[in-house]
Amino acid sequence: MSDATGRAEPDRLAGKQAVVTGSSRGIGQAIAIQLAAAGADVLIHGGSNRRAAEETAHRIQRMGRRSGVVVQDLADAGRHDAFVTRAWQWAGDTVHIWVNNAGADVLTGAAAQLSFEEKLERLWRVDGCATIGLGRRVGHRMRDANRVGDGVILNMGWDRAEVGLGGDSGEMFAAVKGAIMAFTKSLAKSLAPAVRVNCLAPGWIRTAWATTAPAYWQRRACRESLRDRWGLPEDVARAACFLVAPQADYITGQILAINGGFRDADIAPSQS
Repeated sequence: MSDATGRAEPDRLAGKQAVVTGSSRGIGQAIAIQLAAAGADVLIHGGSNRRAAEETAHRIQRMGRRSGVVVQDLADAGRHDAFVTRAWQWAGDTVHIWVNNAGADVLTGAAAQLSFEEKLERLWRVDGCATIGLGRRVGHRMRDANRVGDGVILNMGWDRAEVGLGGDSGEMFAAVKGAIMAFTKSLAKSLAPAVRVNCLAPGWIRTAWATTAPAYWQRRACRESLRDRWGLPEDVARAACFLVAPQADYITGQILAINGGFRDADIAPSQS
C-alpha cells in the first residue's frame, strides 16, 4: 500500500516474508524495494547476475529489513524444488508473499539474434513453466500451512495478451503471458480459500529495452496510454504492493492491467 504521495506505508507488511523472482533489476527490483518499504523482509532472486542481486539485497538491508540472495536459472525445471526449499529455509517459518516476476530477455543483447523458435522456447521455459511450476509448489506449501488468507501469489502477465500485438515479439509474448494469465485464474480456484492468487498485466513499462527502443516505439508507447507516458517499474511495484497486502484480502483470481488506460495506437494523443 502507498500513501497519497505514492510512498509505501511503513509496517503495512510488517512480519511478512516475501520472495520476488527476477528482482535484481527492473520491475522485479522495484517490487522488492516497495515491499521492503512497506515492512516485509524480501529474498532477492537473480538469473545470473549475482552482483546486481546482492546490490538490491543491500539496499533492502539498509532500509532495516532482512534480505538474502538466490542466483539460479529458472529455465532448469529440475531445480525448482530446491529453490522453493531454500526460500522456506531463509524465511524460517513460512513465505507469505511470492511474486513470480522472472522473465527471459529475448529483446536485447545476444538473445535478440536468436530465431523465433529459440526465443519462444526460452520464454516458455522461464516465463511460462517456471511461473507454473513455482506457483504450484509454493501454493501447496502455503495451503498446507493451514493459515487461511495468509499466503499470496502474484504472477506477471501482459496487457496485450488478451487483444494481441502484431509481429514476432507480440506473437510469442502473447502466447506465453496469456498462458500465465489463464493459469492464474485456475490456480486461484485450486488454492482457495487458503491462498490468494492474482496477476499483474503491465503495458509499456520503461525497462532496459525501452531505453534504446526506436523512435516509433517511443511514440507508440505514449500514444497507447491514456496517461500519455511510459509506465515506470514503480507504477507496477505500487500495484503489486497493494495486491499482496491484507487490505486486498477479498481480491483473488484477478488480472490487473497496469498500462495507464489502454487506447488504440491509431488514436492521436490528447491535445488538452
